[in-house]
Amino acid sequence: MDYDLLVIGSGPAGLHAAFQAAKAGKRVAVVERKDLLGGVEVNTGTIPSKTLREAILDLTGYRERGFSGDASRVQREITIEDLLARCREVMRHERELITRAILDNRIELLYGDASFAGPQQLAIAAPLVGSVRPVSAEFVVIACGTRPARPPEIPFDDQQILDSDDILKLDHIPRSLAVVGAGVVGCEYASMFAALGAHVSLVDRHPSILTFVDAEIVETLNSHLRDNTDFAFHLDETVAAIEQTSGRVHLTLGSGKRIVTEKVLYCAGRVAATDTLNLPSIGVTTDAQGHLAVDANYQTTAAGVYAAGDVIGFPSLASTSAEQGRVAACHAFGIPVTSVPAHFPFGIYTIPEISMVGATEQGLTAEKIPYEAGRAHYREIARAQIIGEATGLLKLLFHYETREILGVHIIGEGATELIHIGQAAIALGATLDYFLNTVFNYPTLAEGYKIAAHNGYNRMTSG
Repeated sequence: MDYDLLVIGSGPAGLHAAFQAAKAGKRVAVVERKDLLGGVEVNTGTIPSKTLREAILDLTGYRERGFSGDASRVQREITIEDLLARCREVMRHERELITRAILDNRIELLYGDASFAGPQQLAIAAPLVGSVRPVSAEFVVIACGTRPARPPEIPFDDQQILDSDDILKLDHIPRSLAVVGAGVVGCEYASMFAALGAHVSLVDRHPSILTFVDAEIVETLNSHLRDNTDFAFHLDETVAAIEQTSGRVHLTLGSGKRIVTEKVLYCAGRVAATDTLNLPSIGVTTDAQGHLAVDANYQTTAAGVYAAGDVIGFPSLASTSAEQGRVAACHAFGIPVTSVPAHFPFGIYTIPEISMVGATEQGLTAEKIPYEAGRAHYREIARAQIIGEATGLLKLLFHYETREILGVHIIGEGATELIHIGQAAIALGATLDYFLNTVFNYPTLAEGYKIAAHNGYNRMTSG
């Protein structure tokens, strides 16, 4: 074999599989079809979108708005170049870190399109140089990621009707934007452009946004967007027609409602980039979105072939993708590994941000598990008052009888950092008493855990 492990894709799943195998002394190669390392995470997804969000928060003075309102705005006129300049710098730095890590781990980098020629046999086609290189590997990890769905009925033109990859191509900040799709990506971008002052219309076929998130957290986000931005929800709706007229886009919804907007951002789904892999040659099939089915060790139905990251579907997070790649490589080479996928956290970078770990109220109710909830509103937390953060909620869910922590849900400043305290508590089997008895630095947002614990205890014992 040319390699012990061949990884297809240089996103977080592929890289962490490669790093794990390389540290075990294996011969490893990473195949990347583009000339930019990092996959969707670095080039079109996680890194640019979160950097864009941070730039928006800084330039709009969002974090100081509770004290000085519009006077906190750093620039009266924010341009797209102001936002993208920071994105480009962070993306460049991330690619440099990846390149250095690949070199330090003595991993070979192959540029081109990979496709299977049979079990353990692949061809790497490099269109720019017109060559095809046959390679062999004992194990393969498919981590080629996804791309935005582009249904044929949506007339994308990459100028007025865009997908999420086109955000970095904007030439100006639109005054109005219709976002189709109220999943994580759609809600993140919708809230960002609303913070910039655009009139945002959010359209989705479901009756609620972020359907997997705790319902109370979703309602808190909805209320914030309605009360603080120029935001309109069009839920339980489909897009019946899209037309462009006089520099505007006209959307006709299934109910007959019409939306006139400057630009449309279509975020309703992504499809796995597996169509060029020639998977039938190894007896592997995909679902309608191109996703691969895997077992608990991320192995496909083909011996020696694994898949990890967005290519296997939900939850499609950079953090979980990295862990999946690591576990896949460990299993392939018989390296003992411990992983707790049941306790991974979600981070949703809306404005305000959301994070969650463990069970939701609706899930516990459906499973008939007796529970109680403890809440700490940010208005009760001294640190939140100091930083001017009025919107926020930290909620603990715990078993009514054992007091074991079952879920933690947070919306507000620092949610994606604070959640790791709850994650550790759940993983270690902590009960409500831990938060009742522990001491937190004061004033901190983390003190919300203690406030929520006392609130939950009082609710449980007040009868």
